[in-house]
Amino acid sequence: MIHLVTGGSGSGKSEYAENWLTGRNKKDGTYIYIATMQPYTEETMKKIERHHRLRAGKGFRTLEKYTDLSELEIPKNQGILLECISNLVANELYREDGTLNDLKETKEKVLAGVCRLSNSTTRLVIVTNEVNADINGYSEETEKYRECIGMVNQSLAELADIVTEVVYGIPVCIRKEQKKYEEYKKNME
Repeated sequence: MIHLVTGGSGSGKSEYAENWLTGRNKKDGTYIYIATMQPYTEETMKKIERHHRLRAGKGFRTLEKYTDLSELEIPKNQGILLECISNLVANELYREDGTLNDLKETKEKVLAGVCRLSNSTTRLVIVTNEVNADINGYSEETEKYRECIGMVNQSLAELADIVTEVVYGIPVCIRKEQKKYEEYKKNME
Protein backbone atom coordinates (compact mmCIF):
# COMPACT_ATOMS: atom_id res chain seq x y z
CA MET A 1 0.00 0.00 0.00
CA ILE A 2 1.22 3.47 -0.88
CA HIS A 3 -0.06 6.48 1.06
CA LEU A 4 0.89 9.86 -0.41
CA VAL A 5 0.78 12.75 2.06
CA THR A 6 1.02 16.26 0.67
CA GLY A 7 0.72 19.76 2.04
CA GLY A 8 2.34 23.14 2.21
CA SER A 9 5.41 24.01 4.25
CA GLY A 10 4.65 23.77 7.97
CA SER A 11 1.23 22.17 7.37
CA GLY A 12 1.76 19.25 9.76
CA LYS A 13 2.14 16.67 7.00
CA SER A 14 5.26 15.06 8.52
CA GLU A 15 3.68 14.50 11.92
CA TYR A 16 0.52 13.18 10.29
CA ALA A 17 2.51 10.74 8.11
CA GLU A 18 4.52 9.45 11.09
CA ASN A 19 1.42 8.99 13.23
CA TRP A 20 -0.52 7.34 10.40
CA LEU A 21 2.24 4.80 9.79
CA THR A 22 3.00 4.01 13.42
CA GLY A 23 -0.66 3.95 14.42
CA ARG A 24 -1.66 1.51 11.67
CA ASN A 25 0.31 -1.43 12.96
CA LYS A 26 1.49 -0.94 16.53
CA LYS A 27 2.60 -4.58 16.82
CA ASP A 28 5.43 -3.97 14.32
CA GLY A 29 7.37 -1.43 16.33
CA THR A 30 10.15 -0.92 13.76
CA TYR A 31 9.90 1.52 10.91
CA ILE A 32 12.34 2.84 8.35
CA TYR A 33 12.54 6.60 7.88
CA ILE A 34 14.26 7.55 4.62
CA ALA A 35 15.52 11.12 4.90
CA THR A 36 16.27 12.96 1.65
CA MET A 37 17.09 16.44 2.97
CA GLN A 38 20.78 17.24 2.70
CA PRO A 39 22.15 19.22 5.67
CA TYR A 40 23.48 22.17 3.62
CA THR A 41 22.64 25.13 5.81
CA GLU A 42 21.96 26.00 9.43
CA GLU A 43 18.25 26.22 8.57
CA THR A 44 18.18 22.70 7.11
CA MET A 45 20.14 21.38 10.11
CA LYS A 46 17.53 22.87 12.45
CA LYS A 47 14.73 21.31 10.41
CA ILE A 48 16.45 17.92 10.47
CA GLU A 49 16.98 18.14 14.25
CA ARG A 50 13.32 19.09 14.74
CA HIS A 51 12.19 16.06 12.71
CA HIS A 52 14.50 13.80 14.76
CA ARG A 53 12.85 15.08 17.95
CA LEU A 54 9.36 14.53 16.53
CA ARG A 55 10.22 10.92 15.59
CA ALA A 56 11.90 10.11 18.92
CA GLY A 57 10.37 7.10 20.64
CA LYS A 58 8.21 6.09 17.66
CA GLY A 59 10.42 3.17 16.56
CA PHE A 60 11.99 4.73 13.47
CA ARG A 61 15.42 3.81 12.15
CA THR A 62 16.70 6.66 9.96
CA LEU A 63 18.45 6.07 6.64
CA GLU A 64 19.82 9.12 4.86
CA LYS A 65 19.55 8.72 1.10
CA TYR A 66 19.70 11.87 -0.98
CA THR A 67 19.65 10.25 -4.44
CA ASP A 68 19.38 6.83 -6.08
CA LEU A 69 16.59 5.30 -3.98
CA SER A 70 16.79 2.17 -6.14
CA GLU A 71 20.14 1.33 -4.51
CA LEU A 72 18.64 0.98 -1.03
CA GLU A 73 18.51 -2.49 0.49
CA ILE A 74 15.67 -2.55 2.99
CA PRO A 75 14.49 -5.54 5.01
CA LYS A 76 11.14 -6.84 3.80
CA ASN A 77 7.85 -5.87 5.37
CA GLN A 78 8.87 -2.96 7.55
CA GLY A 79 6.80 0.19 7.40
CA ILE A 80 8.64 2.84 5.39
CA LEU A 81 8.30 6.61 5.57
CA LEU A 82 9.95 8.47 2.69
CA GLU A 83 10.44 12.17 3.35
CA CYS A 84 10.47 14.29 1.31
CA ILE A 85 9.88 13.93 -2.43
CA SER A 86 10.54 17.62 -3.06
CA ASN A 87 14.07 17.26 -1.65
CA LEU A 88 14.64 14.02 -3.55
CA VAL A 89 13.55 15.62 -6.83
CA ALA A 90 15.86 18.59 -6.25
CA ASN A 91 18.76 16.27 -5.43
CA GLU A 92 18.16 14.21 -8.58
CA LEU A 93 17.43 17.17 -10.85
CA TYR A 94 20.36 19.47 -10.11
CA ARG A 95 23.83 18.35 -11.15
CA GLU A 96 26.91 19.31 -9.16
CA ASP A 97 27.91 21.80 -11.87
CA GLY A 98 24.59 23.63 -11.45
CA THR A 99 22.97 22.40 -14.66
CA LEU A 100 19.76 20.39 -14.73
CA ASN A 101 19.20 16.77 -15.61
CA ASP A 102 16.35 15.93 -17.98
CA LEU A 103 12.97 16.37 -16.27
CA LYS A 104 11.45 13.16 -17.63
CA GLU A 105 14.53 11.12 -16.72
CA THR A 106 14.50 12.62 -13.22
CA LYS A 107 10.83 11.75 -12.81
CA GLU A 108 11.40 8.16 -14.00
CA LYS A 109 14.39 7.72 -11.67
CA VAL A 110 12.41 8.92 -8.65
CA LEU A 111 9.42 6.70 -9.55
CA ALA A 112 11.67 3.66 -10.08
CA GLY A 113 13.08 4.17 -6.59
CA VAL A 114 9.61 4.51 -5.09
CA CYS A 115 8.43 1.34 -6.85
CA ARG A 116 11.44 -0.56 -5.52
CA LEU A 117 10.66 0.62 -1.98
CA SER A 118 7.02 -0.33 -2.41
CA ASN A 119 8.02 -3.84 -3.46
CA SER A 120 9.83 -4.34 -0.14
CA THR A 121 6.95 -3.35 2.14
CA THR A 122 3.20 -3.49 2.54
CA ARG A 123 3.15 0.07 3.96
CA LEU A 124 4.96 2.93 2.23
CA VAL A 125 4.10 6.48 3.28
CA ILE A 126 5.50 9.23 1.05
CA VAL A 127 5.63 12.88 2.10
CA THR A 128 5.73 15.59 -0.55
CA ASN A 129 5.25 19.34 -0.74
CA GLU A 130 2.52 21.22 -2.52
CA VAL A 131 4.68 23.53 -4.64
CA ASN A 132 2.32 24.81 -7.31
CA ALA A 133 -0.22 26.55 -5.09
CA ASP A 134 1.67 29.81 -4.76
CA ILE A 135 2.52 32.67 -7.09
CA ASN A 136 4.44 32.32 -10.32
CA GLY A 137 7.33 34.43 -11.50
CA TYR A 138 10.26 32.31 -10.38
CA SER A 139 13.48 31.90 -12.33
CA GLU A 140 13.43 29.52 -15.29
CA GLU A 141 15.48 27.00 -13.29
CA THR A 142 13.03 27.09 -10.38
CA GLU A 143 10.08 26.76 -12.75
CA LYS A 144 11.70 23.61 -14.21
CA TYR A 145 11.99 22.20 -10.68
CA ARG A 146 8.34 23.02 -9.97
CA GLU A 147 7.35 21.39 -13.25
CA CYS A 148 9.34 18.26 -12.41
CA ILE A 149 7.97 17.91 -8.89
CA GLY A 150 4.47 18.46 -10.27
CA MET A 151 5.00 15.59 -12.73
CA VAL A 152 6.35 13.34 -9.97
CA ASN A 153 3.51 14.23 -7.59
CA GLN A 154 0.89 13.49 -10.26
CA SER A 155 2.45 10.09 -10.96
CA LEU A 156 2.70 9.29 -7.25
CA ALA A 157 -0.93 10.27 -6.72
CA GLU A 158 -1.88 7.94 -9.56
CA LEU A 159 0.09 5.07 -7.96
CA ALA A 160 -1.08 5.72 -4.41
CA ASP A 161 -3.85 3.79 -2.74
CA ILE A 162 -4.47 6.68 -0.37
CA VAL A 163 -3.83 10.39 -0.95
CA THR A 164 -4.12 12.87 1.92
CA GLU A 165 -3.53 16.61 1.89
CA VAL A 166 -2.73 18.14 5.28
CA VAL A 167 -4.03 21.70 5.60
CA TYR A 168 -3.29 23.63 8.81
CA GLY A 169 -2.74 20.33 10.63
CA ILE A 170 -6.02 18.87 9.38
CA PRO A 171 -5.83 15.78 7.14
CA VAL A 172 -8.14 16.04 4.13
CA CYS A 173 -8.74 12.75 2.32
CA ILE A 174 -8.29 13.09 -1.43
CA ARG A 175 -8.47 9.36 -2.19
CA LYS A 176 -9.33 6.43 0.05
CA GLU A 177 -7.78 2.98 -0.21
CA GLN A 178 -8.09 1.55 -3.71
CA LYS A 179 -5.20 -0.85 -4.35
CA LYS A 180 -4.01 1.26 -7.28
CA TYR A 181 -0.40 0.14 -6.99
CA GLU A 182 -1.29 -3.55 -7.30
CA GLU A 183 -3.05 -2.77 -10.60
CA TYR A 184 -0.06 -0.74 -11.77
CA LYS A 185 2.36 -3.61 -11.00
CA LYS A 186 0.18 -6.09 -12.92
CA ASN A 187 0.15 -3.80 -15.96
CA MET A 188 3.94 -3.50 -15.83
CA GLU A 189 4.47 -7.30 -15.97
